[in-house]
Amino acid sequence: MTDNKERAFLLGVNLNDGENFERSMQELKSLAEACQMEVMGQMTQNLAKPHNALYMGRGKIGELQDLLEQEPADVLIFDRSLTPSQLRNLQNILDLPILDRTTLILEIFSRRAQTREARLQVESAKLQYILPRLTGMHKALSRQGGGSGLANRGAGEKKLELDRRRIEKRMAELRRELDRISTERETQRRKRGQSGIPRVALVGYTNAGKSTLMNRMLETYMRNDAGKVLEKDMLFATLDTTVRRIQAGPERVFLLSDTVGFIHQLPAGLVKAFRSTLDEAREADLLLLVLDDSDEDHIRQKQVTEETLKELGAGDIPVIYVYNKADLRLGEEELPRVRGDRIYMSARSGAGIPELTDMMFARLKKTGGAG
Repeated sequence: MTDNKERAFLLGVNLNDGENFERSMQELKSLAEACQMEVMGQMTQNLAKPHNALYMGRGKIGELQDLLEQEPADVLIFDRSLTPSQLRNLQNILDLPILDRTTLILEIFSRRAQTREARLQVESAKLQYILPRLTGMHKALSRQGGGSGLANRGAGEKKLELDRRRIEKRMAELRRELDRISTERETQRRKRGQSGIPRVALVGYTNAGKSTLMNRMLETYMRNDAGKVLEKDMLFATLDTTVRRIQAGPERVFLLSDTVGFIHQLPAGLVKAFRSTLDEAREADLLLLVLDDSDEDHIRQKQVTEETLKELGAGDIPVIYVYNKADLRLGEEELPRVRGDRIYMSARSGAGIPELTDMMFARLKKTGGAG
C-alpha cells in the first residue's frame, strides 16, 4: 500500500434486515478501514431478495455508474458474498475492482497473518473462494491473443484452465502441509490435556478485548511482559492462537488460550482453514466469551459467537460471559459486577481480574475441570 489510500465505495442490499442492516453496513465500513481504505460513500437498496444477475437492480447499477463518473472510486465493496456470475456481470459493466464482504475479510486476514500456519490457512481459504470465481476475476482474458472471436476465446480458456490447475495443485499442497501442522497441534494439545492443568479459552467477537484480557492476566499473576500478545483497537488484530500458562496462586494454575475473533458472516472457508487453530476452544474445559459491553450491537455479537462455537463443536462447553469495556458504560467505580455466570469488568484497567479468576475456578471445580 502507498501513502495514498484506496478510495472505496460501499454497496448493500437490505433484505428486510432492519437495524441489523445498518449495523452490517457500519461493520463493512470498519472492515474497509481495517484494510487501509478510505470510504468515500455508500449506496443501498431495499429488495425482497438479491438480483440474480447483478445482486442489485439494473436501475440501481445505472445510478452507480452515473455517480462514479462524478466521483471516481478505486474499488467497489459489496456487503454480502457475490456469486461467480454476479461478480463476472458486475465487473463487465462497472470495469472496476470489486470486493465482496468475504474477499475483504480474507484480504484483512492475509495482511495480518504473522506465523507460517496462519499464512497457509489464509492462502487456503482464499484459493477455495477464488476457484469458482476465476472467470469473473480474469478481466484480462477477453483481451488476450490480440485478436477476436474464437481465437481470442481459446487463448482465454487455455489461460483459465492453466490457472485452475495451478490453484488446485496449490490447494492440495496446502492441505498436506496444514494436515501436518494440525497433527503437531493435536499432539501438543494431548500433552497439555495429560498434564491435568485446566484449559481456558478466550473466545468472542473481533475487537471485544480478548488479547487485552490475556495480557492483563499475565501482568496480574505472572509479572512478565515477555508472554504478552498484540493488543490493538482494530478488527482482527491477532490471528494466531496463543497459549500461556498462568499461576494465579497456590493450586490455581491454568492454561489460557487466545483465539482468532469471530465476525458476522465469517467466511466458511476461513472457519474451515482455521479449524485446527480454533480447536483450542473446542478442547477447552471452560470458555470465557468476551463481549464489548459498550457496543450497542453486543447482543447480536454474542449470538454470532455462540453460533460459530456450535459449528466448531464447542457449543456444550461451560461458559462465563465476560462483559468487557463496561467502564465505558457504567463507570470505573461501578466495577466489577458479578451476576451469575456474567461479569462486568474492564480488561484495560484490570478491574475484575481477581473476581473473574474466582469465577473460573469455582466453575471448573463444579464441572470437574479443575483437576
